[in-house]
Amino acid sequence: MAPERLVAVSYPVDGELTTVNTDVLGGSATVRFLAGLEQDAQLDVLRQASALIGWQLSRELPASGLAGAAGLGFIQLLSAGLDSVDFAAIPDHVTVAGNVGAYADPIAEHVMAMTLSLAKHLQIEHAALARGQFDRPAPSLTLYGAVCGILGFGGIGQATARLMRPFGARIHAVNHSGRTAEPVDWVGTLADLDQVLATADVLVISLPLTTGTRGLIGARELGLMKPDAILINVARGAIVDERALYGHLAASPRFSAGLDAWWDEPRGGGAFHTNYPFFELPNVLGSPHNSGDVPGIEAFAARRAAENVRRFLHGETVTGVARRADYAGFR
Repeated sequence: MAPERLVAVSYPVDGELTTVNTDVLGGSATVRFLAGLEQDAQLDVLRQASALIGWQLSRELPASGLAGAAGLGFIQLLSAGLDSVDFAAIPDHVTVAGNVGAYADPIAEHVMAMTLSLAKHLQIEHAALARGQFDRPAPSLTLYGAVCGILGFGGIGQATARLMRPFGARIHAVNHSGRTAEPVDWVGTLADLDQVLATADVLVISLPLTTGTRGLIGARELGLMKPDAILINVARGAIVDERALYGHLAASPRFSAGLDAWWDEPRGGGAFHTNYPFFELPNVLGSPHNSGDVPGIEAFAARRAAENVRRFLHGETVTGVARRADYAGFR
C-alpha cells in the first residue's frame, strides 16, 4: 500500500536529485514533482501535500500559490538563507525551514582561502612581482593567536571555527542565544557586537539577512575595528553598508575585505556591477557568490533537505526553522 502522506517538490529536478528525494522519503511519503505539470495539476498536488520542498517559491509555484494548500504543514527550502521568501504568502500555520549546514563545509573552506590570501597579501605581492618589485620585507599577518570573530554561529560559522582552530586562532562566536556546545574562547549575542568588532583580527559574517541584520555593519561599526583587520562576508551583501565599506577600505589600506556576497547580484548571466569601484582597491578580494558551489553539493543539499522533511513527517525535531518575526516587513 502506498504511503498516505504526500511531499511536493517544486524546484526542477532530474536524474540524481530525483533519486535523492525518492530514496530518502520513499518510506515515509509519496513524492510528487510539480515541474512539468499543468497549473491545475500542480494545485491539486499542493492541496494534498503535507510538506513542500522548494528553492525560489515565487517562481516555482502557481500564481494562486498556497491558498488552497490547507493540509500543508512544512516548507523546506533548498537554500540556507530565507531572505527571498515572501512569508506573507505562506499561511501562518506552516513551518518554514532553511537548509542549514548544507553548504557549510565548502563555504568554510572559501572563508579560509580568502582569509589566508588577505593575511599573507598574496594578491598584492603577486601584482608587485609582475611589476618587477621584489618586496620581501612586506609584512604579513598570522592566524596564530589571532581573534576570529564569527557573526552567525550556525553551520557555516561552526565549520569555519573548526578550520580556524588548528591555525591557532581564538574563536569569538556570536549567535542568537549566546550559548554553544562548540569549543570557543568566547560566545555572545549581537548585543556584544561592539566588543567583537574591537577585538577581531578576522571578522567572518555568516549571519542570515533579516530585518535586524540589514545594514548591521556601517561606518560606525567599521570604525571600531582594528586598522589591519580582515572582514570576510559569505552571507548577504546587504548586511554591510556598501558605501561605508568602500570608504573604509579606501581610507584604510591596511584593512582588507574578502567578499563573496554582493549588493546587486545578477541572475541568468546578467552584467555584474558595484556602486563603488571596489576592484580598483588592492585590499579587496572578491568571488561571485560561489563559495558553496563544489561538485556534488546539489545532491548533498537535496538529501539534507529531504532528511529534514522526513523528520517533520515522523514528528521529530526539525532544523533551520525560521522565526517569522525576523522577517516582519522585510520585503
